[in-house]
Amino acid sequence: MITGPPPKFHGTRDILWMDCDGRPENVLSRDELLDAVMLYWVTGSAASSARLYWESFRKVVPGHVSVPTGVAAFPKEIIPAAPRWVAKRYNLVHWTDMPRGGHFAALEQPELFVADVRAFFRRLR
Repeated sequence: MITGPPPKFHGTRDILWMDCDGRPENVLSRDELLDAVMLYWVTGSAASSARLYWESFRKVVPGHVSVPTGVAAFPKEIIPAAPRWVAKRYNLVHWTDMPRGGHFAALEQPELFVADVRAFFRRLR
């Protein structure tokens, strides 16, 4: 029987995946947490969703991505991006230091996330 939120939403040891002061219920309702977990469980897509992480920790391929790139830097992201590193590898045209949010930023702070996506694409018009 699960008595608390799943580890990725709650955190383990010193790693907090969400900007929630240690309690995911401060940011999301229990229904929202259950919806998110069930999307992975019912569709059987938890393993494929983790592939991005497996590939990201492999050797970085040299080169430069010329496609315009935007970054919304959320303060509680597990591995924060450094603007200088991003600019070396990508055509960085938009950077926003967000006031709150963590690894699940689009779920935690949807209004901030959508506003920044819109601001990024507005620049490309």
